[in-house]
Amino acid sequence: MADTDGLVVELNEAAACLFPRAEPGATLAATTPRWLAEANRTAEGLGTEGEPAWGRVGRRSFEAYPSRTPDGNVVWWLVEDTARRLAEIQLSTERGRTALLADESNALLSTLDIDRCMEVAVRLAAEHLADAAVLMPPVLDRRLPAAFAVRGGEVYRRTVPADPADMAGLSEALQGFPPVPSRWIDPGRLPSWAVPEGFGGPVGAVVVTPLPGHGIAEGALILLRRGDGPGFSRNEEVFARLFAARAGAALSAARAYTERAEIKTILTRELLPPQLHRVHGVDIAGGYRASLRGELVGGDFYDVHPGEDEDAESLVVLGDVCGKGLEAAITTFKIRITLRALLPMAADHLRTLSLLNKALLTTEWGRFATLVLASAVRAGDRVRLRLTSAGHPPPLIVRRDGVVEEAATRGSLIGAVSDVHATTAGVELAPGETCVLYTDGITEARGGPLGDTLFGEHRLKDALSECAGMPAEAVVERVQMLAAEWAGDREHDDMAVVAISAPRTGPSAAAERRSSAPRTGPSAAAERRSSAPRTGPSAAAERRSADEETRR
Repeated sequence: MADTDGLVVELNEAAACLFPRAEPGATLAATTPRWLAEANRTAEGLGTEGEPAWGRVGRRSFEAYPSRTPDGNVVWWLVEDTARRLAEIQLSTERGRTALLADESNALLSTLDIDRCMEVAVRLAAEHLADAAVLMPPVLDRRLPAAFAVRGGEVYRRTVPADPADMAGLSEALQGFPPVPSRWIDPGRLPSWAVPEGFGGPVGAVVVTPLPGHGIAEGALILLRRGDGPGFSRNEEVFARLFAARAGAALSAARAYTERAEIKTILTRELLPPQLHRVHGVDIAGGYRASLRGELVGGDFYDVHPGEDEDAESLVVLGDVCGKGLEAAITTFKIRITLRALLPMAADHLRTLSLLNKALLTTEWGRFATLVLASAVRAGDRVRLRLTSAGHPPPLIVRRDGVVEEAATRGSLIGAVSDVHATTAGVELAPGETCVLYTDGITEARGGPLGDTLFGEHRLKDALSECAGMPAEAVVERVQMLAAEWAGDREHDDMAVVAISAPRTGPSAAAERRSSAPRTGPSAAAERRSSAPRTGPSAAAERRSADEETRR
């Protein structure tokens, strides 16, 4: 009990133990902590009960509740709350650490770039765990590529030509061994390269902890504190391990993603159809569109294998593997590799298809395919073709007068049955005429008013009829454009088309190509309708008589 002048009036045994110098008549200011004397001075305006004051007595903390006596004195009831305060502090610390781990996870998982993950991890470690941090990825040839950060500074990267054995605990951490306690590491023996630029002052404490990944260590995290600050407690070292575990998992995921992305890039580059051009006097063009949006490859493919010289046949292959996406693309790659190995016998189409069929049946690929083989050679101003279809839509021949013919070739698909049969058709292209190979993704594209009508062979033939006399590249672009417009944004199968043309020669060729280019507008549409090849018995008879007249 104290009066309004700050003198001790009375105290019980517990208060005497807590404040040994306090006795009746002594001042609170001389015998008790300052916070209690100040609380008594400001308690003059209190009523019967007031708000508690709080302060420390040594290492213990107390809440002091005042109550006014009838004669005007103040009785202070002191209740120790050391344990509760410590629990609140620990709870607040753990909440902060949990929030930090959540922020770390969000920041690290928001990117799958390895360099970005390293920068985020080392920056967070320097800001929240220590005064500075160094993140070491796995060692490469005694070179230590590290990321450095000081609290409040920028992250920077540099490669240190040093040995991990120069620093205690680093070699073990890089191999994924449990961390060495900080009290076992002498900061005075820390190599100079391990102290980030701008650290400022001697190193007082060091923690080295591994970054565990998925099965292998992803590096090590070095935490440094200045000599004028506190060292690392056991709880802080445990928390550093938790932080490092999340950073290591994120780095491992980023590394796996990067490796898979690189593998996919390499595979995609190998799986992409080749760029086509004139081969030994034969114009060849191709176009491809994958079925899956965002993908570059799929189950359709084409290849061109030039002959040894101008007198040798060049082999053009177009195929369609069942399925879509990367798995189908891998099968196409295997087929293309096998066909490349069979090139020495490519002159015999049936034998080539039979050997390819056996290769498909004796593997676990589990996919079948349809193919068209086209052997092309320049003969004067013409191009001679041998066409063989293996379960594939027959190639279409676009004559100079706009007539579209189907090549007389049929055959069984590859990789389904043990026996392969196919017929080979011989075709000769005059200058300006084109042979078009295509996959069913073109004809089976769905569109129209209700979105369920097939593009169909008749639309393809009509489109090719308008392409009479056009170069191979223009024919391919025209077919691709019409099929893409027909399908729109709807799902569709892979689309592939290859055009083989006998190029026009002479000064009038360019002018003829310009005049034969399709026009637009009402009059052009009417001309195309009037000049489009007709169907039915009478139209067929007219074409036969015209062909006979041409031969005569």
